[in-house]
Amino acid sequence: MLEAIKNRRSIRKFKEEEVPRYMIEEIIQSGVLAPSAKNRQPWKFVVVSGNAKADMVSAMGNGLERERERPLLPNVSQYISGASYTLKIMEKAPVTIFIVNPVGVDIHSSLTEEEHIEELCNAQSIGAAIENMILTATELGLGSLWICDTYFAYDELQTYLNTEGELIAALTIGYADEAPNARPRKSMDEVVEWRD
Repeated sequence: MLEAIKNRRSIRKFKEEEVPRYMIEEIIQSGVLAPSAKNRQPWKFVVVSGNAKADMVSAMGNGLERERERPLLPNVSQYISGASYTLKIMEKAPVTIFIVNPVGVDIHSSLTEEEHIEELCNAQSIGAAIENMILTATELGLGSLWICDTYFAYDELQTYLNTEGELIAALTIGYADEAPNARPRKSMDEVVEWRD
């Protein structure tokens, strides 16, 4: 597993080669096995590939157009060009897995303190599931990209997915058509505070 952690890269260029279904199932199973707060298992996975990609790409594209005119996220509008690049990645990747929190509170809702804490715990649980999935993809010789730019098309993708719950993220999967170098990481001195 340590080798998978060291070798994992965010892949933005994929080969056109299809990914066998058993590999996708293995990736999702590794997500299902992640720890979760109170064993809530706050996840559902929607797998999009083949002909279904056209509607997904359309929903994401419509969301980006709407975001330019009526932003849901006005304070991060400088990142729209990056989200447009992400759309191109999603279009080329053989598989996109959407991760939905079926017990999540809609992004437009106000939260009570208790709901806020539950959302934080669920986010941690889902993060663990996504990391398991990414590492499993790496072990299987596949590339992946963890996508949060879905928030720029939140409403449009929610409508497209047509499932109960809150869209959290997406994960593209495929055979890598690039081999990027590892990106710099902060040193241990910068991120660790020891208290003995």
